[in-house]
Amino acid sequence: MIETLIMGLGLVLVIEGLALALAPSRIEEALAFLSAIGPERRRALGLAALAVGVTVLWGVRVLG
Repeated sequence: MIETLIMGLGLVLVIEGLALALAPSRIEEALAFLSAIGPERRRALGLAALAVGVTVLWGVRVLG
């Protein structure tokens, strides 16, 4: 269990690092977009991302 958690955290860091290394200006655009929308919409976006992530992990666990 802990190994899977550490691997997941490592994968997140790899993806974040790639985004920052390969497209730093796009990160600035994304941050500007997020600051332009209201807090309720940001919350909804975060909850949607959370739901998709949990669904993907559940699907992998059930099907795998």
